[in-house]
Amino acid sequence: MDALDRLAQPGLDLLARVDTLLAAGVPDGHRLWPLLRRMRVLPGDGVREFLDLHPAPLAAAGHAVRRLVRAYDDACATLTDPVAWSGPAASAYDEARGTLLRHLDEGPESLVGRLESTGGYADALADWVEGSRLALARALADVLRSAEAVTVVAAIPTGGEAGRAGAAYAAAEIGTRVLAVLGVAYDGAETLLRQWSPSLAETTWRENTVTAPRPGGTTRIGR
Repeated sequence: MDALDRLAQPGLDLLARVDTLLAAGVPDGHRLWPLLRRMRVLPGDGVREFLDLHPAPLAAAGHAVRRLVRAYDDACATLTDPVAWSGPAASAYDEARGTLLRHLDEGPESLVGRLESTGGYADALADWVEGSRLALARALADVLRSAEAVTVVAAIPTGGEAGRAGAAYAAAEIGTRVLAVLGVAYDGAETLLRQWSPSLAETTWRENTVTAPRPGGTTRIGR
């Protein structure tokens, strides 16, 4: 359980009131409007969806992917074992073997390269989730102890026009702080995707011209 988990229940209780007030109307010209248009979610709903994101499964996925590299290492070791034969057929086999080795483990476009990139991307996402959850926890802690939170909790429907306007403004202020943090978090996710996309593209077979053995050539077993 991290800081966000500990603050989730009181934070959601407050944001449920905030969402109710915002659904009734956001003050004209308030800086919350651009965030609402962009995020297309009320603060409470946005936090509730984010609570399902945890770094541990992503970190575990990265470790699991890297464990697969060992199997490729074993296959490559088998392919690089010396072969006790020579001749045109052996030369053609060597060329085909070299092409397969390059496909398995040579450079970032190989299968091993893609596995390592996938593991790195999972690690980067885990770090993003951890940092974003911490930032959101700090934002919730700030709004929970704010004067605006007192105004929102004390708001009553019969409080008069001035009271309702004050509560709506307080809710908008809280919503702005929360959605701003969520906006930064999602910007970070989009940045990661742009950075890692080239390394996560599907790898393709890199064809190498193999010289066909000449008919009538002699194959020798042993060297």
